[in-house]
Amino acid sequence: MSADPTRVLDAVWRMEGARIVASVARATGDVALAEDVSQEAIVEALGSWRENGVPDNPGAWLTAVAKRRAVDAWRRRSALDERHRAIANDLAELTDDAWEPIDDDVLRLVFTACHPALSRESQVALTLRVVGGLTTPEIARMLLVPVPTVQARITRAKKTLHAAKVPFETPDPGEWPGRLQTVLSVVYLIFTEGYAATSGDRWVRADLAVEALRLGRMLTALMPREPDAWGLVALMELQASRFGARTDATGRPVLLNDQDRNRWDRAHILRGRAALARADALGRGRGSYALQAAIAEQHAIAGSFADTDWDAIVVLYEALGRIAPSPVVDLNHAVAVSMATGPGTALTMVDRIAAGGALRGSHLIPSVRGELLARLGRAEEARAELLAAAALTGNEREAEVLRAKAAAVGG
Repeated sequence: MSADPTRVLDAVWRMEGARIVASVARATGDVALAEDVSQEAIVEALGSWRENGVPDNPGAWLTAVAKRRAVDAWRRRSALDERHRAIANDLAELTDDAWEPIDDDVLRLVFTACHPALSRESQVALTLRVVGGLTTPEIARMLLVPVPTVQARITRAKKTLHAAKVPFETPDPGEWPGRLQTVLSVVYLIFTEGYAATSGDRWVRADLAVEALRLGRMLTALMPREPDAWGLVALMELQASRFGARTDATGRPVLLNDQDRNRWDRAHILRGRAALARADALGRGRGSYALQAAIAEQHAIAGSFADTDWDAIVVLYEALGRIAPSPVVDLNHAVAVSMATGPGTALTMVDRIAAGGALRGSHLIPSVRGELLARLGRAEEARAELLAAAALTGNEREAEVLRAKAAAVGG
């Protein structure tokens, strides 16, 4: 039976999309154009692969088509400058065999998309799009903003890069620190989408998480004296250690309290703890990533869920909330408080977060409220909240878990 072209294309783009865009951007020197023509190549692939079958090297096929589209775009212009003419001639001579993904190009793509000519919001949205390969609705759910807002940010970012003639190149080392925080935040957002997908029928997208971890490791090699880079790598390593236990054989999510800790990857844990120690050894205090890594470390060193030092986790979340305040951090803090001291105080905290309105429309508030209400014996309210959360989440696997929880709540 021949492969389904749509499924193959989806898989190829998830695994190789960033490298395809980066390869075209390296050839053209234009990130905005590279992203546009790569999307055009996807559209062309849908028709061609259905008619002619999936090519032997789908990534090479997409890259070659995208490069040809770039040539066509330049040739359509009324007046080509000499630089564009020379590049167009070079590109026109490339064959499918000329495609060779270079790992450094993906990191170069991240730095280019995080150019200071763009606003922080546009940097994040564009990088998630061109590097993470995420859809606009996925990005909107991650950033807790409406889809049209994300679309506008991406469009504006591409126009700005083009107007400012931002080259596709690694910035001078002196420019790295100025872009580091945005680069780190985007890398972690990509990892987060891999760790717990916001949409689709899979709970874990390991391809995204692995790519984010690879980029993080490269950043520590580039900037070994940046504690935030080490903190991020520590966090990703420790969270990645749980991948083998986060789903069952059918892909259904397995929550932290039910996971078989024998399936946690000890090599990831050792690397994560070593990276956290490197961050601490630099002597500049723990930033937000290192604090989150320290929270993950508490889970990693606990022999069981019951043995977890929740008091220590509460203190770490309190510190995190002071240096990197956000409603999601506050919500996680409330969950930790519920484990340390009971659900009553935590429910009051969650209701206060909900009243602030920052997480309105997200499934996070009703899912946590449902858990707390169930523990308080308020079954009918708990079921209603859990079902509301299931209706709000974009991930079908997560919705299944929430519906099952609602059904299991005692009356």
